[in-house]
Amino acid sequence: MSASMHADRRIPKDADRVTSHRERPPVIWSIAGQDSAGGAGLSADQRAADAMGVHLCPVVSALTAQHSRGVDAVFPVPTGQLEGQLQALAGDLPPRAIKTGLLGSVAAIEAVAHWVDHWRAQTPGGGDPHRQLALIVDPVLGASAGGTPFGDEAIVSAYRTLLLPRATVVTPNRAEARRLMGEPAAHGGPFEALPALARALRALGARSVVITGGDAPAQPNGPASAHCLDWLDTPHAQGWLTAPRVPTPHTHGTGCTFASGVSAAWALGHVEADAIVLARMLTHHALTRSHAAGQGAGPVMAAAGFAAGAQAGGAPLPWLGLGEDLPWQLTLGGTDAPVPAPLFQPFEPPSDGLYGILPDSVQLGHALEAGLRCVQLRHKARAGLRPHLEESVAHCQAQGTQLFINDHWREALQTLTPLVGTETQASGANAPPAPVGLHLGQEDLLALDATDRRTLLDARQRLMLGLSSHSLWELARAAGCGASLIACGPVKPTTTKDMPWVPQDTDNLSWWVRHSPAPVVAIGGLLTPNDVHEVGRCHPAAACVVRGLGNDLSAMHVQVPCLQQAWQAARHAEPVAPALLPHPCLPTSFAPAHTHTNRTIPELAGCPRTLAMHTLRPPEATGLPADTPCVGLSAPHA
Repeated sequence: MSASMHADRRIPKDADRVTSHRERPPVIWSIAGQDSAGGAGLSADQRAADAMGVHLCPVVSALTAQHSRGVDAVFPVPTGQLEGQLQALAGDLPPRAIKTGLLGSVAAIEAVAHWVDHWRAQTPGGGDPHRQLALIVDPVLGASAGGTPFGDEAIVSAYRTLLLPRATVVTPNRAEARRLMGEPAAHGGPFEALPALARALRALGARSVVITGGDAPAQPNGPASAHCLDWLDTPHAQGWLTAPRVPTPHTHGTGCTFASGVSAAWALGHVEADAIVLARMLTHHALTRSHAAGQGAGPVMAAAGFAAGAQAGGAPLPWLGLGEDLPWQLTLGGTDAPVPAPLFQPFEPPSDGLYGILPDSVQLGHALEAGLRCVQLRHKARAGLRPHLEESVAHCQAQGTQLFINDHWREALQTLTPLVGTETQASGANAPPAPVGLHLGQEDLLALDATDRRTLLDARQRLMLGLSSHSLWELARAAGCGASLIACGPVKPTTTKDMPWVPQDTDNLSWWVRHSPAPVVAIGGLLTPNDVHEVGRCHPAAACVVRGLGNDLSAMHVQVPCLQQAWQAARHAEPVAPALLPHPCLPTSFAPAHTHTNRTIPELAGCPRTLAMHTLRPPEATGLPADTPCVGLSAPHA
């Protein structure tokens, strides 16, 4: 008899109290097929969950007779056996997310819908049913290696009527997306058609859709011939999410890995768009670790360390495009270099590490006199803007100081145009003009129309571009735009702006620094020398200081030297230890900024007729309640 047979298996009554959160990771269920070859299905799901640091409960919905070259047979698990597995888990391991893979039968799809309704019926009043329980649907309708098909028309119809209306995220490849919409399955075709296809899937009820492009043939003459193109359509972000293709024939389990990565990231508290960014990185890294097994495609191998940064052997940060355009870095920049150069003029980090943000030209002049050599004019009012622009430009050109102008990019371009070809006396005769740049928030970036984008891009050879970022998807978008610098914030709680974001703190800031292709500046709540010292240990390019500079010249003469000393001390201090994963950038109860109406869902035995889609809170809402875990719930009756 083994030693484990003699072990005391009694669980102490206070087990929840003596087990820390880190020792009790979030739980997800994967209801999927068992791959006898160990490549896809529950095998891939388990590897992905382990890499993400969540606990996966593998629920077998189908057995497959398959190998590396294809699938010989599929054996759906009888309904009673499937329900028995789910009933056993319900009282002890309630999930934060359910991920589905190969289901194999209409009865299995009905069982999934039944359980989703059960868990979501526990949603607190005014809460988000998807945050109570997420449903991540990987609509496995066939094997990429070929063989026995998995889904007939009855199964496809059940997906459309039972799972899509309940889905938090649907992750089809192009062929699966077309089948779900009643079209012939095909991986090819113009990629420009995918946004409309994703909108059609969302119209069937899915809250978020990502159509993956790894199975699609590369377009030799296209702008993205060496990149995988995924179309992302979520309540928070839409656009092309791109990453370099990994040259390997061993791709078995990529779709399962990706969907499980989305599920795990959601369970850790990330919203859909950020979860998809992390899942894309997880899948890319798994492809780089794939290996041969058998005579066909070998398995991809998800593992921890995928988000450690490209220089540490992790996956590169993907790029996100603007609207339906491919990322500018992909279409206009060089993609062969390990770290592509910015499209706009490069940012030179100031030697003292300080990036001062001032409201008008008077205070900006005071900041320069106090010793700052990198400043931003953040003059919010449009009225009276021109004199402040002109005076700020004159101040900075006279002293050879880098200047960024916030938001008012059209007026800034008009003011800065005469500088092209001019000289400044700051460093003697014939010195080039001091570097100038524009800084845009993500809302301003998204508001640019096609003409605005072209105007901005036409100026890229003479201007720097700074972009704000508060989330992983915004970081990916800023990287895709080829920005000169990327601001990460808010690092600490701030009252300068009313925002819904969770403070990044040093763990996320250090993650930004490792993954951004452009220099990162820290912003938000940096008021004291201690604050500057703390962020300086994360090694950003600069620390942005607003209120911490003071309001007049005398205060700045006192504050600026203290801040400079704090920065220099941080450069010699022990750096902040890197985090394995970033923490969520939005509160777990944060919901998309729009209102859903009640959606009627086909009635299932013992389930409500509708899922109440509550009015969702706008981004301005702060002080949101903490997530409520679903524990101690009884299982539904079959």
